[in-house]
Amino acid sequence: MYDELYEVWKRELESVELGALSLDFYSRIADYLRRLKEESRMLDKRTVKASLLKSEMRNVSRMLRELIRTRYRKLVRKVVKGEKVSSDILTAEEEKIYKSVPSFAEAYRSFARHILNGHVLKVDVEQKRKTSILRFLKDVPAIIGIDMKTYGPFKVEDLAALPVENAKIFIKQGLAERVEV
Repeated sequence: MYDELYEVWKRELESVELGALSLDFYSRIADYLRRLKEESRMLDKRTVKASLLKSEMRNVSRMLRELIRTRYRKLVRKVVKGEKVSSDILTAEEEKIYKSVPSFAEAYRSFARHILNGHVLKVDVEQKRKTSILRFLKDVPAIIGIDMKTYGPFKVEDLAALPVENAKIFIKQGLAERVEV
């Protein structure tokens, strides 16, 4: 995992563009850090192995902080320019966060437009969730959707309306396909 983090960190720092990360990259890194900490607790602090483990944790934390900071800056730049970011290069966590940004940007532009036209605008923070209708290709157990509602379980050929964010994951994993209405 260390080598993978190093390669991703190096590529992200050297490139102007946002690099692709696997959907589960951050969860795997978090698990890796947790295992390092557990192993470190079990060692005698005076041993060479404990010293090496401490250095590894310090390096991983530093690279991870720089990676997150760099990706954040690149994402913000793209949002400010109004550019779209492909969900293929974002992790699952980044994609959820990124999806909430456009509604903020739209609301703020609308607010500015109204003020510039001399109108006082009541800001409505309520975001309308969009849904997609899916046809399931495989059996899927019940899930908690992004809107914190329970969906499923689903059987093969079931149709269901799910939040777009959840629908994309099912489609990407080959568990369902979008139905056009």
